[in-house]
Amino acid sequence: MKTTVAIIEDNAGICEELRHVLAEAEDISCLCVCRNLKTALRQVPPLAPDVLIMDINLPDGSGIDGTSHLKRLLPEMQIVMYTIREDADQICRALEAGASGYLLKSTEPAELLRAIRDVRQGGVPMTGEVARKVIQSFRRARPVRPAVDPLTKREEEVLDLLAKGLSSSEISQQLAIGLETVNSHLKHIYGKLHVRSRTEAVIKYLE
Repeated sequence: MKTTVAIIEDNAGICEELRHVLAEAEDISCLCVCRNLKTALRQVPPLAPDVLIMDINLPDGSGIDGTSHLKRLLPEMQIVMYTIREDADQICRALEAGASGYLLKSTEPAELLRAIRDVRQGGVPMTGEVARKVIQSFRRARPVRPAVDPLTKREEEVLDLLAKGLSSSEISQQLAIGLETVNSHLKHIYGKLHVRSRTEAVIKYLE
């Protein structure tokens, strides 16, 4: 089954580039391209794509606000922010709004396709530059780390693979354990680290 994708991007040239990149992938289908937030809020919800590529600076509003709104309507949809900026504050706000990844527009086509596949499987796609910005921001905002319950050896193995971008199914194969067992470990990890998502868990691990 193909991964369905919607794009929200105001630049016509970038839209065409993204269309071309997605068309080259046999396992990905582009459902729609919206040039502004108003159109996106009307067209995207009925289509319910698996993945949404979201620009931050749109002509009629913020992509971060759009992310928050669309995530409430489509909680299962994975949103990847796609922008030229590496601003740490915007990155963190986007993740808090519900984004599952954050890529720069300089990202190579192959890496973009890999990010779409990864985020569909529960990964957290993020370029190295962005990851460093996020870590630096969290370190400044949280100089004192709260006490956490120690992770078991297996939980550490699961978290390490999660931080490397592996999906739950890939972790299951790598560790030769059931998918339900992986999800159970993730639930325990979230509780011990006092986080609510894969993104937050990876950020705390990378700190």
